[in-house]
Amino acid sequence: MKLKQVIEMIQPADEKSMQLCRRRWDSIAKPLHSLGKMEDMLIKIAGMTKDTTMHLGKKALIVMCADNGVVEEGVTQSGQEVTAIVSENFWKTKATASIMCKTVGADIFPVDIGIAVDTNIINKKVAYGTKNMAKEPAMTKEEAIRAIEVGIDMVETLKEKGYGIIATGEMGIGNTTTSSAIAAILLDKKVEEVTGRGAGLSSEGLGRKITCIQKAIQLHAPDKEDAIDVIRKVGGLDIAGMTGVFLGGAALGTPIIIDGFISAVSALLAVKLCPHTKDYMLASHISNEPAAVMLLKELGLEASLVCDMCLGEGTGAISLYPILDIANAVYEGMATFDAVNIEKYQPLR
Repeated sequence: MKLKQVIEMIQPADEKSMQLCRRRWDSIAKPLHSLGKMEDMLIKIAGMTKDTTMHLGKKALIVMCADNGVVEEGVTQSGQEVTAIVSENFWKTKATASIMCKTVGADIFPVDIGIAVDTNIINKKVAYGTKNMAKEPAMTKEEAIRAIEVGIDMVETLKEKGYGIIATGEMGIGNTTTSSAIAAILLDKKVEEVTGRGAGLSSEGLGRKITCIQKAIQLHAPDKEDAIDVIRKVGGLDIAGMTGVFLGGAALGTPIIIDGFISAVSALLAVKLCPHTKDYMLASHISNEPAAVMLLKELGLEASLVCDMCLGEGTGAISLYPILDIANAVYEGMATFDAVNIEKYQPLR
């Protein structure tokens, strides 16, 4: 589906379904709201799917994989060749995210949306990596839109195959640099406030990374009110692809789980393109990256997990699946107050 068409399809979450789900929770023989965010997440999912039965179907993780030309500036600890190696390991169940997916019963879909070499994963390549944003715009407007539409199409394909909930992930050396640039622009923060060490930069490397981002923003002057302009000038193809996943989920009534920092940047870009997209997002964890809390606050979302993770790949988002499974089991399986002849709890005032 085309980006414009998808944006027009997105509607607010269904309030009636959320009310019915909340009523079901309140009828279960336990103290009111005693499962906290576990209850809140299912209520939100009911609004997304317009269904209070919580039969979500199969679970998936989409990992958008792409290279970033800005690696030329020495902003990473690893070389660009690592992107392809790790991306192909997703298929072989040798990467962290793929092992976690196998453990929690989710299927993984690694997408080559912009790796610098040809690979054996799902081929949706828009370009062989982006340009070096420190010297020129990362991509063209047409490439940015195509990458977003790759994400939309992945959601549509998986929904047709019976997947009812999707986690987001990414793999791309240099993508904390592009994400920090976008975060600085969208949050209107100083670059040094939103930029972390990524996969383990030295203090010298961190300084080089900050300087590089400042240079790129000054050179291209992205328009913070135009998400596409921000993506194309200082973003990445992986970020654009995940932005499309969030938009596709909102258009098709499919819950999408935010992973960490990079995924949250994509989520905010999606909200900038269509505010109602936020209704279809679940925040998984609070990443250790400096801007993670800022991004969730800007989105008006609260994460359920605090594990001090900063790996990416969708690992935080996958970690939410067992929590949702437990919540769903209680929601569907526990007796009501009426069924066990217990007087209902009353809200405290």
